[in-house]
Amino acid sequence: MIQFISFTSGSCGNCSLLRIVPEDGSEPFGLMIDAGSSLRNVSRCLFSVGLSPQDISAVIITHDHFDHIRSLGTYCKKLHIPVYTTATLHGVLSRHSFTENMMPQCRRLLSGGEWNTIHEGVEIRYFLVPHDATETVGYAIRAEGRMFVLMTDLGSVPEEAMALAKEADTVVVESNFDVDMLLGGSYPHELKMRIFKGFGHLSNDACADAIREFWHPGLKNLFLCHLSGNNNTPELALKSAGEALKGLGVKKGTINLRVLPRGQMTPLLNL
Repeated sequence: MIQFISFTSGSCGNCSLLRIVPEDGSEPFGLMIDAGSSLRNVSRCLFSVGLSPQDISAVIITHDHFDHIRSLGTYCKKLHIPVYTTATLHGVLSRHSFTENMMPQCRRLLSGGEWNTIHEGVEIRYFLVPHDATETVGYAIRAEGRMFVLMTDLGSVPEEAMALAKEADTVVVESNFDVDMLLGGSYPHELKMRIFKGFGHLSNDACADAIREFWHPGLKNLFLCHLSGNNNTPELALKSAGEALKGLGVKKGTINLRVLPRGQMTPLLNL
């Protein structure tokens, strides 16, 4: 069994947990994705679903922006868990004020272009995505005969990400902004262009286009993440993705489509 919980998603913080519960009865493995929520908040969320911080076995990091690494140093210091990411990102994290004193004993490198075994029966592969951080990656995770793909904070969807999503049971994909809300909103022009132009974030329309390309009959769960609090609404994101699925002939109820909320946890979802 594979379970998933999002603690928060968006510029307010990004943090979630993928929990692999082996069918053979061996110890579950909890993989935290990004560390943009405090240990106190995550602990409260975990206790509410019958888990605890000790159910976090490792962390993976997508990039070095504040809303993804804010509490990483605390997780390293308090839980002493391994942190997996690229050599480039580990280099940045080793110098970052939030993490510089906690990383050496937790650092684990992922090799590019291949599947990395990080635990018995759990493999992970990263892929580069365009975003204006030092380096930004998405992840594909294989366990218990299933594949989970996460791609967030990206200006467009690269071929490698698309190919992996076409094989996944679950895809978490950014649906950050509504184009009309962004361009007609109060943000300065430079910030609008930073978000809009290729190395910022994925719009609802671009997310829908990606869904049209990577959808396949084996896709069971589709979660929309990192919605803007100023330039999007859950209703607009769901409408855009839902229309893309409808146009593909996907019947309502055959796929679990949901938004990962800003500043709130989801239920513990069985994938």
